[in-house]
Amino acid sequence: MSDFFKKRFYLSNIFIFRMGNSPSTSMGLSNAATMNKIQETISDNCVVIFSKTTCGYCKMAKKLFQDMNVNYTAVELDLYENGSQFQDILHQMTGGRTVPRVFINGAFIGGATDTQRLHQEGKLLPLVHQCQMRRAKNSDLPCSLP
Repeated sequence: MSDFFKKRFYLSNIFIFRMGNSPSTSMGLSNAATMNKIQETISDNCVVIFSKTTCGYCKMAKKLFQDMNVNYTAVELDLYENGSQFQDILHQMTGGRTVPRVFINGAFIGGATDTQRLHQEGKLLPLVHQCQMRRAKNSDLPCSLP
């Protein structure tokens, strides 16, 4: 695996890891600060998966992107001291508290089965490519494709 995929990205007291699972911690945050961190993570990355390391559906969603060679940002909620708070905020944002919660190009697309369905319909990769093209136009934004 290339160094690009192993690289750690640090976001204001929260470690975010791309294409991999690694322990991380965060400091206690207010609900407003947590909402801001979630929104910032979603807007800064083409593909974001709010996940838990032990969740089979989360592993399925991450494997789907890995198999397509698409870089993603995984936020492993079970490795955060305030992961439950993140789930509460994600519930408010998406209407569901289960994981994974998958976002592409800033939009919530659903969980693992929703992501799998979009892939089978040939709609998933075009969503990722839309983000790649948008970010290429604004070169200071990071891109989720290698």
